[in-house]
Amino acid sequence: MGRVEANNEEETSQAESGTEPAASQPQQFQGVQGVYQSPSHLTIGAPWSTGLFDCHLDLTNAVITAFLPCVTFGQIAEVVDAGQMTCPLGTFIYMLMMPAICSQWIMGSKYRTHLRQRYNLVEAPYSDMISHMFCPCCSLCQEFRELRNRGLDPALGWNGIVAQQHYGNQQVNQAPQVQSMSK
Repeated sequence: MGRVEANNEEETSQAESGTEPAASQPQQFQGVQGVYQSPSHLTIGAPWSTGLFDCHLDLTNAVITAFLPCVTFGQIAEVVDAGQMTCPLGTFIYMLMMPAICSQWIMGSKYRTHLRQRYNLVEAPYSDMISHMFCPCCSLCQEFRELRNRGLDPALGWNGIVAQQHYGNQQVNQAPQVQSMSK
């Protein structure tokens, strides 16, 4: 009872040879055959820098995403695709998919998967598809914050990010130093 069929062959060969697989199982699971599975099948990754429901951390982005999620998606798609898809094109595609039986989650989950794979992020708290199907605005806000926290501000667009990286963060026109008069 509670045993997996694939383990039956292994159990009978171990019973015949008289060996106990105690070294391969943690002590608390010794003697319990076929119940314990190694966590090697689990996908491990880095955690997201912010949570899925932390939209309040960037109120400007949260408001824009609440009213125009297609714009936020376009900004994210441009950065994730390294400029191959422009922000207006991504916005237009997402906007076309919204009224079409609310199918925008297909594009949203695709780009969330690309972002996760690029930065080795864990697929949590829900799968990419579920996140974009039931919490599209929260998912877009989290992706936007993740890119921004990694130094790739989607609001700048791909060309703005490249220019920022090329010129560094130096200002072309610096303000004069603060001066004061003394007696």
